[in-house]
Amino acid sequence: MLSHREIEQIEHELAIVPRRSGACIEALRAVQRHRGWISDEAVRDIARFLEMSPDEVDSVATFYNLIYRKPVGRHVILICNSVSCWIMGYEGIRKAIGEKLGIGLGETTKDGCFTLLPNPCLGTCDTAPALMIDEDLHRDLTPGKIDGILERYR
Repeated sequence: MLSHREIEQIEHELAIVPRRSGACIEALRAVQRHRGWISDEAVRDIARFLEMSPDEVDSVATFYNLIYRKPVGRHVILICNSVSCWIMGYEGIRKAIGEKLGIGLGETTKDGCFTLLPNPCLGTCDTAPALMIDEDLHRDLTPGKIDGILERYR
């Protein structure tokens, strides 16, 4: 069941779109902000509220890479694996994160603090390599900067 706060945020979006289905991605984002991820139950709740089928909502949820259909850590690390980031040192950054946190791509730390996910582009090729933690973009990375960045989120 959607919470009062989730409904309030979705209704705000409904006021600015011509059809209820037009608020689907924002409804998913609102629910994810409160719950951390989008469960099958959340898909059904959103579908019911927006007068869509669960399959329609799920197709939107699985299309966007920033909607999480499985539980993630409190902080999600999106590491850019675009061509620019690969050329500028992606592999060293990925390796430094893996060594520091003891996880690989698609994994969550044992304490539930971090999940590491690949991202096809963070839109900052001129300052590659880059990663994003939650809403914070980190650019011009080197393996030596990783420890300090991660410590800010502990």
